[in-house]
Amino acid sequence: MIKGILLDIGGVLYEGDKVIDGAIKALDKLRKKYKIRFLSNTSRIPPAKLYEKLKEMGFDIKENEIFTALNAAKLFLENENANAYIIATDEAKEYFKDLKGEIKYVLVCDAYKNFTYDNLNQGFRYLENGAGFIATNKNRYFKDSDGLSLDAGGFVKCLEFASGKDAKILGKPNCEFFNFAIKDMGLDKNEVIMVGDDIISDILGAKSCFLKTCLVKTGKFKESDLLKAKPDFVINSIADLPKLLENLS
Repeated sequence: MIKGILLDIGGVLYEGDKVIDGAIKALDKLRKKYKIRFLSNTSRIPPAKLYEKLKEMGFDIKENEIFTALNAAKLFLENENANAYIIATDEAKEYFKDLKGEIKYVLVCDAYKNFTYDNLNQGFRYLENGAGFIATNKNRYFKDSDGLSLDAGGFVKCLEFASGKDAKILGKPNCEFFNFAIKDMGLDKNEVIMVGDDIISDILGAKSCFLKTCLVKTGKFKESDLLKAKPDFVINSIADLPKLLENLS
């Protein structure tokens, strides 16, 4: 029986600055029966800013229910007692301002217009001089308000190719990221379902961690995605999720 939901945010609750039809009502219904944690590879803005955005959109959500790839990156660096050369937006870099000490890693986030040659080249030089390589995510693109937009994945690949080093991905599809949220709910894997629009990070990622999966046909979804993986369930949007889970109980 499903007792908890790992819910992707961008592409599932909203697209760009527009709430997906029925999302707020669906979330209100789901809250009455299930524990929910909101997982996002969003790394262009800090978690607090994402929380504010969701509240302004009308979603009933608590800040401590949100787990983003930036949370994971900061926790990783704190546990390593390490600093990093960070390729990110200015406001995302501000999230890491308390880190001190020697730069031991290169961290790549969704840097938006800060993906410049100089920033990437400096990261490459740190990698060549022995720094470890970490990234918030390797997503190829996301659904923006005016269409699909590049995410961090292509730039991570660029530095992987140049340096010969593989980046450790800290957000989805890292099983530690999923497990951290599951543990926070106090549930077991077999009691949880992952709901998302990304066939790689959300669906294949969760399946590789032995989680049930549900793909929504909103956000970045393409029909060709269904040739890449077989989710346990496919629905048109989050508006259909309460009924799906009701039928499973």
